[in-house]
Amino acid sequence: MTKEQVIEFIENMSVLELAEFVKELEEKFGVSAAAPVAMVAGAPGAAGGAESGAEEKTEFDVILQSAGDKKVQVIKVVREITGLGLKEAKALVDGAPKAVKEGIAKEEAEQIKTKLEEAGATVEIK
Repeated sequence: MTKEQVIEFIENMSVLELAEFVKELEEKFGVSAAAPVAMVAGAPGAAGGAESGAEEKTEFDVILQSAGDKKVQVIKVVREITGLGLKEAKALVDGAPKAVKEGIAKEEAEQIKTKLEEAGATVEIK
């Protein structure tokens, strides 16, 4: 299996499947959940950045601009989307503007944006 196949496999996972996958990796390799999520999210973005110069953009980043008035709700949604622990999700929300998810398909980016906006956050897709 090539790296490209692994990346394509991960890109096609639902958020719930990805969260379960991260937990399995954590158990298998004895690492924290924050490290695999950051590595997995960073890899597709780096690969897509080099290719997208001449092609139509196929990978998008979901950027949390602000948590709004319902910060606790936004933290809950960020945890659901990313599989991060409470402390990591709170740090991400507190550090806005910050990428919630990178290098994902447009459809998934739109779904994540909708979930975050329903929780009261301001979100941008790049």
